[in-house]
Amino acid sequence: MKNDLLQSLSKEQLLRLIEDYSKNWLAMDGVWFQSVERMRGMDEAMHHDAEAWKRYTVIEGKRIKQFLSLPQRPGLEGLALALQLRFYANLNEADLLWNPEKTTLVYRTRECRVQRARERKGMPFHPCKPVGEIEYAGFARAIDDRIACQCLSCFPDVTDTSCCCAWKFWLEETEL
Repeated sequence: MKNDLLQSLSKEQLLRLIEDYSKNWLAMDGVWFQSVERMRGMDEAMHHDAEAWKRYTVIEGKRIKQFLSLPQRPGLEGLALALQLRFYANLNEADLLWNPEKTTLVYRTRECRVQRARERKGMPFHPCKPVGEIEYAGFARAIDDRIACQCLSCFPDVTDTSCCCAWKFWLEETEL
């Protein structure tokens, strides 16, 4: 279905709309999570969050991979491109850091909109590491099935206070 209004928008308007869509997506994610958290507690909310991310992150990864026309195994370079097109890439301040040999990639979120919102509301930080492990590993493998992921720092296991979370990626060679 063609949306004539979208077709008429300028590039600047479309970019603003993408940012608003990203905020709306994140708000919906937070609204359902906090509803379960209030009614059933953090453990049950985390269970459902993990289940949702197991599926969503693969869907998102495959769609971005298709959008970018990436080959079947685009390696870490493909992952670096794809990470920049995730919905929350429009909302969080992040860095992509390569080691000198370009054999590992670290994705660092310097500012996290979720944690800042919870902080403003006087809520405890979201213990995102367990879900993040599912999310980042699943997204990376949707881009290239050889990519492995390791959490370097993420609440509640913060080892780097200069960022909200950090994730390391590398290729695992597999026998075909």
